[in-house]
Amino acid sequence: MPEDNRQPTGRIFPFAAGKGTLCGIFGGSFNPIHNGHVSLAKEMLSTLGLDEVWFLVSPHNPLKPRGALLDDDLRLEMVRMALSDEPQLAASDYEFRLPRPSYTYDTLRRLSADYPLHRFVLLIGADNWQLFGEWRNAGEILAHYPIAIYPREGYSVDVASLPPTVRLVDTPLHNISSTAVRRMIAEGRDIRGYVHPQVADFIAREHLYR
Repeated sequence: MPEDNRQPTGRIFPFAAGKGTLCGIFGGSFNPIHNGHVSLAKEMLSTLGLDEVWFLVSPHNPLKPRGALLDDDLRLEMVRMALSDEPQLAASDYEFRLPRPSYTYDTLRRLSADYPLHRFVLLIGADNWQLFGEWRNAGEILAHYPIAIYPREGYSVDVASLPPTVRLVDTPLHNISSTAVRRMIAEGRDIRGYVHPQVADFIAREHLYR
């Protein structure tokens, strides 16, 4: 009977079996990190049977305008605050030390070299999966790393066409975004309930996104 890609349970990546830590890589600008990010990571952690999830904070791409993107270290600090009560979730500045712009394949390859006892699973949204064929070394990523896709509103995934190393994970949609949080701050609205209390205090104290 064909495997049901839509309802993964336990350790769904048999090709990643072996000793060592099974670690999800959750990359993003986290500008700022919100409760939806944390809830999603916890759902992926549980559903996929991961040992850890690393939040890789993406550094500013020097080839692009900064716009509303905060300084790298400020975003990293907020991620650390948001994860302070989550022992299996960790903030990472790993990409800060890599050549820029950074590419996912290079990051994963370097992570594998630096952490040989870890097995890495790439966590991406359905929106990014639609563009995955345009990523640098997309075929190499598929050949060497399992990928777990989480749903995004407005983006469909053809489960039947997924490669064997890719799974669609049935996680709830979170109706909050960093863009919405920034808009709320600019409008003077209360963001408590959408971000970790320490993050809300930090944003207010440092007058961020105003």
